[in-house]
Amino acid sequence: MTAPLTIIGSGMAGIGLLKQLRMLDAERPVTLITADAGDDYAKPLLSTGFAKRLPPERLAARSALEVADQLGVVVRTRTQVDAIDPAGRCLHIGEERLAYGELVLATGAAPSVPFAIPEGLAGRVFTINDLDDYRAFHAALTAIGRRARVAIVGAGLVGCEFANDLIAGGHAVSLVAPEHAPLPRLLPEPLGRALGEAFGEAGMVLYLGRGLARLEAAGSDVGVTLDDGERLEADLVLVATGLRPRCELARSAGLVVGEAGIQVDRYLATSAPRIHALGDVACVAGVNAMYVQPLQASAKALARTLNGTPTEVSYGAWPVLVKTPLLPVVALPPLSVPARWRIEGEGSDLVAFAEDQDERLIGFALTGACVKRKVELARAAPPLLG
Repeated sequence: MTAPLTIIGSGMAGIGLLKQLRMLDAERPVTLITADAGDDYAKPLLSTGFAKRLPPERLAARSALEVADQLGVVVRTRTQVDAIDPAGRCLHIGEERLAYGELVLATGAAPSVPFAIPEGLAGRVFTINDLDDYRAFHAALTAIGRRARVAIVGAGLVGCEFANDLIAGGHAVSLVAPEHAPLPRLLPEPLGRALGEAFGEAGMVLYLGRGLARLEAAGSDVGVTLDDGERLEADLVLVATGLRPRCELARSAGLVVGEAGIQVDRYLATSAPRIHALGDVACVAGVNAMYVQPLQASAKALARTLNGTPTEVSYGAWPVLVKTPLLPVVALPPLSVPARWRIEGEGSDLVAFAEDQDERLIGFALTGACVKRKVELARAAPPLLG
């Protein structure tokens, strides 16, 4: 009999793996454990809902009960796993000891907030990383009952997507970041400036090249003081200062963990027998690509491995499509620092080629009308994990 499988995490990685596994084996006993509500939803939709004025329930494809019924799995929601015992092959959940046959860690990544949030601002300062977070922010936004002033701290992928979404939804948005242009990890500065100009033309106020000094209550507002002394006021603050893999369980269980996540091989196997990891928490053969396509490829490969056909995962040259309709952006960030960025184009329609010392293409970035070149350039670029 196939060993019972336990999956920790009900995001796109955990439920995606379950869907792939059920295509191969409809009968295997599976338990899905999640710290949240366990709804099946597509995480990228979180940063498109405000422009479309979608309530949280419209983002969920099915509830945890429907997941359990339709996929034939035991789902334990609002359940916190305290520890993993690899030698005893069991999980510690409070006083309970839950045995597993094989275990998959799909715990994702958590927002990294590099400053303390004052206690009195707990209901006005938010991060959005899952559907529960979206529910809380949506409720706070709705309660304001008018065009809200939202200060977003962070101009990376999450910050820029929510900035675009919120301003398209009719809100007043300020964007604060220490970098001098948006999307610094995806775009060379000239392309980032083009995105910033598009944001500005839409009415967004950008405070770039400036860090956050402090947050404080200012009556019913939030006072946002920058490191140069300038101060702005907002109804709500959205912190989007990056994500870090949720590795605490793995680390305390003695698994090999690095800065980029739980270390796994091309079979998604960790350093402990019968324990695998995938998604944002996993660093696969030295690569942690926190995007949808690598996650889906990992889920498909791991499902085959767990079903008895060991399958290595491969990642293609899959560019990131940034959800900023004010200026379309596509990027394939190079895995290593390029020797140069070669930039072509005019205005906001730009192409940037990341090249190594031998002038070989190792990544690219596109804005505006030039995003149509994504397929052509992806074919010429090296795979993320070949």
